[in-house]
Amino acid sequence: MTTTLLQPGEIEAAAGDIPELRLPPADIFLARAQRLEQLAEGHTLGDYLRFVARLARTQQESLDAGPSAALPSAERLAQCRDYQMPPLAPAGLGLPTGWHDTARRLARGVRAALPAVGQTALGSILAGEDAWLDAQAMQLLDGNIQDIDAAAAPVIGAALQVHWTHLAHQIEPGHVAQPEHPNLCPVCGSHPVSSVVRIGGAKNGLRYLHCALCSSEWHVVRAKCSNCDNSKGIAYYHLEGDDNVVRAESCPACQTYLKVIHQDKNPMADPVADDLATLTLDLLMDETGFTRSGINWYLIHGPA
Repeated sequence: MTTTLLQPGEIEAAAGDIPELRLPPADIFLARAQRLEQLAEGHTLGDYLRFVARLARTQQESLDAGPSAALPSAERLAQCRDYQMPPLAPAGLGLPTGWHDTARRLARGVRAALPAVGQTALGSILAGEDAWLDAQAMQLLDGNIQDIDAAAAPVIGAALQVHWTHLAHQIEPGHVAQPEHPNLCPVCGSHPVSSVVRIGGAKNGLRYLHCALCSSEWHVVRAKCSNCDNSKGIAYYHLEGDDNVVRAESCPACQTYLKVIHQDKNPMADPVADDLATLTLDLLMDETGFTRSGINWYLIHGPA
């Protein structure tokens, strides 16, 4: 593992016509599935990456079917913008109608590809009561994993992602205010999974944080901690001998890190798929004493 420091001159200018917000494209889960399938080849976690790829493809099918979810009223959207509140925050929206059906559809879509143990684990989603699913979903949304069913969590989280991504795809950027805290999504208020340096057009070379729930992205300047705004002593770690597509950005002030996914190194790189495929980097960062500031909903760890 190696580390490098960026100098202040390497931070992109904050002024100008920077696209501050990137809402999710219509094919986001399909692109993710394709990247996961690519990463699975020869990977030590290949079976799991292929499982998540199948889950992402099933998410895309559900997204294409058009979940029954409506945006808040125009008055509510204006109020959220005026008070710098995320308009799609789960606390304000509540759990969306039909999300139980989406969770069960996803479970059926991936169940056949799992071994017997995995199929049994998904039985809690297929046979569980709506109240149990709601309780699990609220724990995920609240970041409380003490009583979470870790085996069912990726599918439950994936169902929530479908509904919130559907909503985020519909919202107008003008309805979203600048976030008060850089580490929270301005659209739904959730934490990021990682950050990504984008390529092409006005966003070329800019760093965006990618929301773990609604798949929106918001601009945060590079070489600056996305968790606490500190810009001093930011260091970057990566695995020796890799292609340098994924680096861990660490902050000495808050002792956290978040991965940076570089599309300039590989245009196919995905902020969720490439994060999941570099768990070894997470283990090494944990050994150095840094705590991850983001979350990947495809891999939720329950209590030890």
